[in-house]
Amino acid sequence: MKTAFITGIAGQDGSYLSELLLEKGYRVTGIIRRNSTVEHQRDRISHLNNMEIEYGDLLDQSSLENALIKFKPDEIYNLGAQSHVRISSDIPQFTVQTNANGVLNLLEAYKRVCPESKFYQASSSEMFGSSVDEDGYQRETTKMTPVSPYGCSKVFGYNITRYYRNAFGLHICNGILFNHESPRRGSNFVTNKVVKAAVEISLGLRMQLELGNMDSFRDWGHSKDYVKAMNLILQNPTPNDWVVATGETRSVRDMCIYVFNKLGLNYEDYVVQNAKFLRPEELPYLRGDSTKIRTELNWEPEYTFETLMNEMIEFWQDYYKMNK
Repeated sequence: MKTAFITGIAGQDGSYLSELLLEKGYRVTGIIRRNSTVEHQRDRISHLNNMEIEYGDLLDQSSLENALIKFKPDEIYNLGAQSHVRISSDIPQFTVQTNANGVLNLLEAYKRVCPESKFYQASSSEMFGSSVDEDGYQRETTKMTPVSPYGCSKVFGYNITRYYRNAFGLHICNGILFNHESPRRGSNFVTNKVVKAAVEISLGLRMQLELGNMDSFRDWGHSKDYVKAMNLILQNPTPNDWVVATGETRSVRDMCIYVFNKLGLNYEDYVVQNAKFLRPEELPYLRGDSTKIRTELNWEPEYTFETLMNEMIEFWQDYYKMNK
């Protein structure tokens, strides 16, 4: 039985990854940050049994070392982060401390305690920022010019893991994941924000939805497909870095059109722009080329944009039926 250790285990990706690994027969362990509302700390993983979880924090290296000593993992998945891109401009120091120094803390703990383990770093398409190759895609070789504190912090995490891999011969991989969503996504992220609000409007529970940039384009996939890629990446005998993406891009406006139409509504009657949701420096376009992981590791997403949106719509419809 392999043992997996997951930071960010109670997040969207952490919960789906835990499900996947439990199905594969792993022993699943991880850390969560303590907060004062303990009832909500494990909402996304409360349905899962047989997991071993300790309190810990990426900014507290002693808690990381203690967890690794206790769990002795074969695989480490670093999914913990301050993950909201726009909010990273409001709290840049915390974002950088968590997403950059936090990675370094975990790497040091890993190198000291269990250097024979395999290490997965959750890197991000936001690292590419405003750089796009001539064919309209971003791939492993695309220049990284991030346009947010989040993107900058992720570039550090990406580079420091590559340094530890090369300098110390550790099995460390980066998954450069493009946007991936699900019903478990926080409702202050644009996908769930749009879907939840549209369902509420269709039920007469609200009248309006405020958004930022309607014409930013993203490559949206499903978290379930992307955690499968994470696991595949660590099974490869040679550590490397892979882009994980659908290869299709749509705008926030396209999303609104699809979701509201699905509910028999015209988004133009309900959606307004509010400047407070705009980023200080906008990132207009992301579209990933995942040829490398598809050909080398045989990864293929099962969800389409439409089936992803449909699942999220159905989730919120069922939620409000159950909570009338």
